[in-house]
Amino acid sequence: MSTYILDFEAPLREIEEKIDALKATGIKTGVDVSSNIKQLESKLKRKKKTVYGKLTRWNRVQIARHPRRPHSLDYINLITSDFFELHGDRKFADDKAIVAGIGEIEGKSVMIVAQQKGRGTKDNLARNFGMAHPEGYRKALRVMKLAEKFNIPILTLIDTPGAHPGIGAEERGQAEAIARNLMEMILLEVPIINIVIGEGASGGALGIGVGDRLLCLENTWFSVISPEGCASILFRDATRAKEAADAMKVTAQDLFEMKIADRIIPEPLGGAHFNAEESALKLKNAFMEELAQLRDLSPEKLIEKRIVKYESIGRWAE
Repeated sequence: MSTYILDFEAPLREIEEKIDALKATGIKTGVDVSSNIKQLESKLKRKKKTVYGKLTRWNRVQIARHPRRPHSLDYINLITSDFFELHGDRKFADDKAIVAGIGEIEGKSVMIVAQQKGRGTKDNLARNFGMAHPEGYRKALRVMKLAEKFNIPILTLIDTPGAHPGIGAEERGQAEAIARNLMEMILLEVPIINIVIGEGASGGALGIGVGDRLLCLENTWFSVISPEGCASILFRDATRAKEAADAMKVTAQDLFEMKIADRIIPEPLGGAHFNAEESALKLKNAFMEELAQLRDLSPEKLIEKRIVKYESIGRWAE
């Protein structure tokens, strides 16, 4: 289990500490404690199923933000046999919050555009905590247009608390860059599969989030605003984020039920951070299965179905 413990995981940590203490005692004294350890391990397994079997929406938001959760580059390194990163938007700078390049997945070329958070303070500052500037979205679009030119399918990995809200970003056209991506992505003539691997907040996520399929890892969230932001606006109190998360229905299961998400990718028990390799394998398999359904569609049919998909979101009847 990760050394970073969420509040609802505390009972599991208590059992793990007892297991560790017993193991240390067995080594120190030479006494056979294997049967006691097995009993505790069995208890831990049952407790995990109980704890993770009744997660609230806020619990899933917390897991999506877990500092040990696999980031985009972790998945890219695990699912591709070869990845070549492309840099810069050819206008202003190279935004490290967006990783973009070409790789091979099971022998097939795929263009990957992903939001990348950092590990630790220094890396997070370099990656701007996964919050892209306009040049990040313009780099993403440049690479996606390159994919279209060479008829290469596109995979986007979404994991951001939002687009960067700074003055410089606004001066360089943050809203225009995101809006242009929305317009251009809807008309790209190659398959696009979007996968939410952590947080998917606001226009920051939408800037690389338009496509033919939206897949969500099990413990992720995707919404127009963060629960804290929503609570600040509606309740004038950011500490009511848990209440806001319930009202907003932000989880993968909510999105699937509302027919916004097309598929939920199961995670290892407790979250992707417990077994990144297993999580990456499930992500890769889901991507390849969805891609197989899109590969034979003509560009015209792809665009037509994509438009219908988005026109259908938010419909209701009285």
